[in-house]
Amino acid sequence: MQNIVILAGNIGQTPEVRTTQGGTKITNFSLATSRPRLSEGRVLRDENGYRVMDTEWHRITCFNGLGKTVAEHCEKGMKVLVHGRIHYTKWIDSMGNDRYGCEIIAEKVDFLSRPKSAENESPELVDRDDEIPF
Repeated sequence: MQNIVILAGNIGQTPEVRTTQGGTKITNFSLATSRPRLSEGRVLRDENGYRVMDTEWHRITCFNGLGKTVAEHCEKGMKVLVHGRIHYTKWIDSMGNDRYGCEIIAEKVDFLSRPKSAENESPELVDRDDEIPF
C-alpha cells in the first residue's frame, strides 16, 4: 500500500519558512491546480468559447534542505511539480471542537518555470565539459 501524490500547478504565495523549537526548518506554500469543469460529461465553455476551469488549492509542506531550496528559489506564480504524500491532522480548537486538516508533505519539488525575477536574465553555461581543448 502506498500514499503517493503528484501535483503540477502554480505557487499561490511566496513560501513561508518557520523553525520548530527542535530546530527543524519547515517551509509552507499553497499550490493551485486546475481542471476543466464538466457538465454531463462535456467540457463547459464560456461565452467566448474558452474552457471554464475549476481551481483547487493544496497546502504543501517541505522540510529541511528541500524547504530551504524552495524558499530560496520559488515565488508566487511559478509552476512546479510536487511529489509527496497526503498527511491528515486532527486537533481540538479552543472551543473544544474537533478540527481536521490536510496537507501534502513534499519529498521532491521540480521547477517547471523560472521565477519572474529571473526570466529576463540570460542563462549561463553551466556544463563546459563538452568543449574540446585544442
